Amino acid sequence: MTLDHRTAFEMAPVGLVISAKRLIVDCNRQLLAMFGAAPEQLIGQSFEVMYPSPAEFERTGARIVASLDAQGYYADDRVMKRLGSGELFWCHVSGRALDPGDPHAEGIWSFEDLSSRRQIRAELTAREREIAALLIEGLTSKLIGRRLGISPRTVDVYRARLMKKYAAATTPELVHKLLVA
Repeated sequence: MTLDHRTAFEMAPVGLVISAKRLIVDCNRQLLAMFGAAPEQLIGQSFEVMYPSPAEFERTGARIVASLDAQGYYADDRVMKRLGSGELFWCHVSGRALDPGDPHAEGIWSFEDLSSRRQIRAELTAREREIAALLIEGLTSKLIGRRLGISPRTVDVYRARLMKKYAAATTPELVHKLLVA
């Protein structure tokens, strides 16, 4: 086997995607396996098929635009959906918009399945999944509210629901329970 750029792309140990206008232009075998999909189910399709809901797809797109750094880089942990089974799983997504001024024009994204280390142990709403992901990042209610365009008090309400669902007495305990399998 000759090692070249295409071979590196195909054999990478993480899922890789080349995107344009939030459509999947190309992806590697690891991504197809991770999402339980055939190439025709992803290539040429919107990233929306990989999200638990259309609303989460839209909110994540807006969050990426608002959170890109000056070089166009973005990363987070989020809940994604396997196409074959519909199973939800935690995924670390990082990438780069080739033009930070037009974040969704073209990009390169990597996807790492976190389900072996972090499992979804409770039924969560779309907003609870977003709040959980941002709590894991260490953000305060004020910062989460700013990022999601909601009030810090609303964030506290969702945090309380998460704490009840995970039987956690404190935010650090909740974060620990979200992180451990």
